[in-house]
Amino acid sequence: MPVTPDPARRGLSRRGLLSLAGAGVLGAGAGFSLDRVLTPEASASGAAPTYPFFAKHQSGIITPAQDRLHFAAFDVSDITAGELEELLQDWTYAASRMTAGDGAGAYGPASGPYDAPPDDTGEALGLPPSGLTITFGFGPSLFDNRFGLASKRPSALIELPSFPGDALIPTLVGGDLCIQACSDDPQVAVHAIRNLSRIAFGRASLRWSQLGFGRTSSTTRAQSTPRNLFGFKDGTANMRAEDTSIVNREVWASAEDGAGWMAGGSYVVTRKIRMTIETWDRTSLREQERVVGRTKGEGAPLSGGTEFTAPDFSVAGREDAPLIDTAAHVRLAHPDQNRGNSILRRGYNFVDGNDDLGRLNAGLFFICFQRDPATQFVPLQLNLAKNDAMNEYLRHVGSGIFAVPPGAAEGSYVGAGLFA
Repeated sequence: MPVTPDPARRGLSRRGLLSLAGAGVLGAGAGFSLDRVLTPEASASGAAPTYPFFAKHQSGIITPAQDRLHFAAFDVSDITAGELEELLQDWTYAASRMTAGDGAGAYGPASGPYDAPPDDTGEALGLPPSGLTITFGFGPSLFDNRFGLASKRPSALIELPSFPGDALIPTLVGGDLCIQACSDDPQVAVHAIRNLSRIAFGRASLRWSQLGFGRTSSTTRAQSTPRNLFGFKDGTANMRAEDTSIVNREVWASAEDGAGWMAGGSYVVTRKIRMTIETWDRTSLREQERVVGRTKGEGAPLSGGTEFTAPDFSVAGREDAPLIDTAAHVRLAHPDQNRGNSILRRGYNFVDGNDDLGRLNAGLFFICFQRDPATQFVPLQLNLAKNDAMNEYLRHVGSGIFAVPPGAAEGSYVGAGLFA
């Protein structure tokens, strides 16, 4: 029978509770009663910041970028539209608790029915949320004919084109749904994805996921500029949350864009970019700075000044050659070279061990948010893919694009407008 979700209910649905037990022990769920989802659990203590889950915009976009990431993409199983809606309700309930420092379920990891699995896995027990944010998104494939959502697909949720030089691995591409969990504690971020994956059992399964460390961009002026695995400061020219007019113009979707349910939301593009670390490490400092277009120490543009001095692409050096090379990354990524378009970057470093040749499997998990990927990310990436000197040291192996709906109101759930 179809499921009729109740947006006003509190706690996990019965399907969500049974998911915690797993397909092999569904009988244990028979002992679950309603008080399981109504019994409060004390919040974890600690001085780390907490960000409200229920808000106009989802957190994890212009929120001060945390140091750790666990990003996951999911494929939805053979379920009904009602069951999909119910999954989003369950995820909203659990996410709102975990971002507040509570367990994913009302009992937590160390109490509840003794003969049933705990409703939280427990590895974050006693830890503060450490700035945990959980951000949800919907991929283009969710809007096929399975759930009757084709007419709700925003025109901005495009299929990304093939870019020159792409070496995408199919298992690292796409997904019906995505979750971005960011925190200053890696265990807290992993705990969030682990429990949301567990709640989704039988309704959605992991397609791919990525751990990240060391943010590669600043999203507020109070944050210093971080460095990527090439050793250079990254994201100096990134827009900041304080740039309200720019953020409103370039990041947040509007009802006038054609999909009213996305007003206040955004669109996220992810790219897993492997760096050929060993080759880069044998490259001279002069060549590294030419490729980037900035000094490695200060992070100043090669045209002169300090880190935050605007690059002057007209300044010439020897033999009238520009001080900032025509193929330098900073030149090709700059808004002045991209019709003024800009994106909000929020990427992370990654090291996934090593490959079979003993080289580090490392690089950048690139994340950016924007209002319209077709006019913002795509032209920028085409420009870089065709002309960037840094391409000699990069290989794009994963990719995703997702519509990130607006934040949920109290008593509702993420993506509720999609089903209105």
